[in-house]
Amino acid sequence: MFRDRTDAGRQLAEAMADRGVSPELVLAIPRGGLPPGRAVADHFDAPLGVVVAKKLGAPNNPELALAAVAEDGSVWRNDELLARLDVTDEYVDAERVRVGDEARETAERYRDGAFPSLRDRRVAIVDDGIATGATMRACLARVRAAEPASIAVGVPVGPADTIDDLGASADTVVCVETPAAFRAFGAYYRNFGQVSDEEAMGYLASE
Repeated sequence: MFRDRTDAGRQLAEAMADRGVSPELVLAIPRGGLPPGRAVADHFDAPLGVVVAKKLGAPNNPELALAAVAEDGSVWRNDELLARLDVTDEYVDAERVRVGDEARETAERYRDGAFPSLRDRRVAIVDDGIATGATMRACLARVRAAEPASIAVGVPVGPADTIDDLGASADTVVCVETPAAFRAFGAYYRNFGQVSDEEAMGYLASE
């Protein structure tokens, strides 16, 4: 479906333009969101920055997102899953602090200076794909608190139900492909290698 993340970003930019989205600022979620974010930013001649959130994993299953914490401490919780797994408040509180610290450290590593002013600006948040949407939801909360004029979410691929749900938190959600039998979103790329910190930071420097 996509050659690589940059190809996905170019297709995403075209889809965003077709939907009438014209961001004044693009915020990518590191690390995988930076290659498509660069392509989107270049298409709209917009600056590229980052917004960071980290998922809070379940006990004994760190890949299962119970919640996500953004760099400013904004939290999105999957309350239904937390209740079903009977996860204690003590576990969530301790992990929220740890995960929040990780998000802040990542943001400081990627960003030269403070979080950009978003007030009254059209902002797009870009990632290389969505599965549960936990990280994106925490990023949306962080960006919404900065009072932008509008927020568009842009991803190359994701499950239709998650994409639909994100519409409650974003002004516009643009997704190039929503496969009926969704698998891990890396399956929709021919080249989906890990993006190193050095490579990801290079996209931020490519103004």
